[in-house]
Amino acid sequence: MSVHAYTSFSYSYLNRARTLAESCKRHHPDWVLWAVITDKEPVGFSFDVEAEDFDRVIFAEDLYGDETDSWLFKHDIVEACTAVKGRALKHLMAEPDATSVIYFDPDIAIFNPVTTVLEALETHSIVLTPHQLDPDKTMLAVKDNEVTSLDYGSFNLGFLAVKNDAEARRFADWWTERLDTLCYDRLDLGIFVDQKWCNLVPCLFENVKVLRDPGCNVASWNLSCRTVSIGSDGIIMCNEVPLKFFHFTKLGPTGDIMTQRYAATNFEVYELWAWYRFEVGRHTDPSIPKGWWHYGNFSDGELIPKEARELYRDRDDLRKIFTSPRSDGFKAWLAGETDILV
Repeated sequence: MSVHAYTSFSYSYLNRARTLAESCKRHHPDWVLWAVITDKEPVGFSFDVEAEDFDRVIFAEDLYGDETDSWLFKHDIVEACTAVKGRALKHLMAEPDATSVIYFDPDIAIFNPVTTVLEALETHSIVLTPHQLDPDKTMLAVKDNEVTSLDYGSFNLGFLAVKNDAEARRFADWWTERLDTLCYDRLDLGIFVDQKWCNLVPCLFENVKVLRDPGCNVASWNLSCRTVSIGSDGIIMCNEVPLKFFHFTKLGPTGDIMTQRYAATNFEVYELWAWYRFEVGRHTDPSIPKGWWHYGNFSDGELIPKEARELYRDRDDLRKIFTSPRSDGFKAWLAGETDILV
């Protein structure tokens, strides 16, 4: 089995992506690891894939060509770095030696070989991990976890694995079409970027594996039912099986609150977080401005308001007139015809 794995990020998340890449290569050095970057370098920084743990890199321009600027303008940073995952999946599946493809969010780290994932790919076309595997027992946890899954999706798309077969390629075609056109944070429309689309995957596709391994995709949203432990041999476990990967979502106060609420006295979880903070700090390049995203600003440097993106997204006439909306007069049109830039 030749595994190609990838993650998607902007340079503001490079420190997390580097942490993922290093942990991935530690446990799976034979995988081909790809960086999918939806960004351009800030002044003073240069990305050299030869100096990274990544084997190969794809940029948004490689996937969208001349449409990159106009297509990205319809998305905020989270929507954009999520939406490219579909085309990137198809790109990797087109590699002649790729028998399977695995996606990990950049804020994941791998702690043991992902053996159950690889075993599932031997007999299944698509592998997904649910946010929860067990019912919660308190109303607070039900609201925090189960109700949130009803809103944001049953499966966490920080992870996805496919075998490179006909059914997975059919899925990749469908998922890419949806992400190209409807990968938005619009809960009012029943959409949350890529996740809620995958609620439909077990209904629309054959040979889908819902992986019920408590050692996979451990995060704040399932810590109420999972216990992390570290043996005398140093092996990290979760619910008495090896911890394959932990999802360090929302590094900062929000993540701290939810971790403290559900890890409680499971001190090994805090040890993982302490390790992760150190690694992210170690992999941080000070030449990358905090929150950097090249496509987040007009060409003159002014921040693009969310309302401008939504208007451009909804108006076909504007997209036909302003094909390079960051630089070709769309900002002036907004200033003259709307109160968005006031």
